[in-house]
Amino acid sequence: MAKVKPFKGLRPPRELIEKVACRPYDVLTSEEARKEAEGNEKSLYRITRAEIDFPIGTDEHDERVYDKSVENFKLFQENGWLQQDTKECYYIYAQTMNGKTQYGLVVGASVQDYLDGVIKKHELTRRDKEEDRMKHVRINNANMEPVFFAYHDHDALDRIVSKYTNQTPEYDFVASDDEIGHTFWIIDNAKDIDLITKSFNEIPYLYIADGHHRSAAAALVGAEKAKENPNHRGDENYNYFMAVCFPASQLTILDYNRVVKDLNGLTKKEFLEKLEEDFIVNKIGNEAYRPEQKHYFGLYIDKEWYRLIAKETTYDEGDPLGVLDANIVSNFILSKHLNIKDLRSDKRIDFIGGIRGLGELERRVDSGEMALAISLYPVSMDQLMTIADTGNIMPPKSTWFEPKLRSGLVIHKLDE
Repeated sequence: MAKVKPFKGLRPPRELIEKVACRPYDVLTSEEARKEAEGNEKSLYRITRAEIDFPIGTDEHDERVYDKSVENFKLFQENGWLQQDTKECYYIYAQTMNGKTQYGLVVGASVQDYLDGVIKKHELTRRDKEEDRMKHVRINNANMEPVFFAYHDHDALDRIVSKYTNQTPEYDFVASDDEIGHTFWIIDNAKDIDLITKSFNEIPYLYIADGHHRSAAAALVGAEKAKENPNHRGDENYNYFMAVCFPASQLTILDYNRVVKDLNGLTKKEFLEKLEEDFIVNKIGNEAYRPEQKHYFGLYIDKEWYRLIAKETTYDEGDPLGVLDANIVSNFILSKHLNIKDLRSDKRIDFIGGIRGLGELERRVDSGEMALAISLYPVSMDQLMTIADTGNIMPPKSTWFEPKLRSGLVIHKLDE
């Protein structure tokens, strides 16, 4: 059962929230962060992407960058740009995109739950990315950015969220860079806090939707601190890390598409003929094709779109992994015909989140940078949770969640 804890959040004053809040560190480049923070000394990028305080081209992993992050974090607190709540709270964070709102509870998630598998993952992590975020957590002694969890819907939690979201929020703004609405409430009532804690304890598992590397880094740092503390009790703040937990029914997974640099020596005609071994291939024409159901794919090549319908021999409906469209593409297109075996390391393939639209696929191919694009039908939350429940791992770049969590609404300190 899931164990969660309230915490004394470190937050911007209401009048500064739009100055401090920013996009997550891993969805943009240093150059983009530099541009977004230009002229704004209060942007959290000064902490999460501190290389922007150095000349262009400075390595984000330079020791000076980590030191600057610590310096800026202290400065933000000294200047009152970040202020700590005086009592332990839970928080509600709502995001609105395209008229749809999802409501998440901000909690301290248990490090031990992560280590024991109560917090379930569906992707592999890379050690180099883990170590970068671990270092960031260690030096600042804080979780600067939350991770994104899902849970099976729970009536009692729904009622509490509804109670507070009918009240005046602490923060309420629309981000200028993406037009996504962000609303934030504070839960400081002792009875409601206790009910939230007990309700999560009735939920068997939490699922990492987005933020596998941040989850791993936060949990590993917490475990390090426990090992290093001779007086470790188990209730210290470092035993928890910050997560926003959403009911699974509210979440939207977008398509995560592929673009490939070349046809592995094949002509277009030869490639299409080979695809007919495993797919029904229909020419669509110039109009972009977005798959309308699973096992349907779009192929864009030489300024033309094709619909690919996977034959039944390419998947197994009884296998949570074997039924995934990302695996069908990997096995019967990328590996079989294009000799792309390792999606994590092969430089001939790139991935484009559905938020960018099919026009981005066309642009990458029409520019000559890529030879073809493949559009996929989105994975469902049921598929994601089934794969996590069975201990399986999805292929890389299978899920794209939108909207992304904004950073800077609240921070979790490990020593308070």
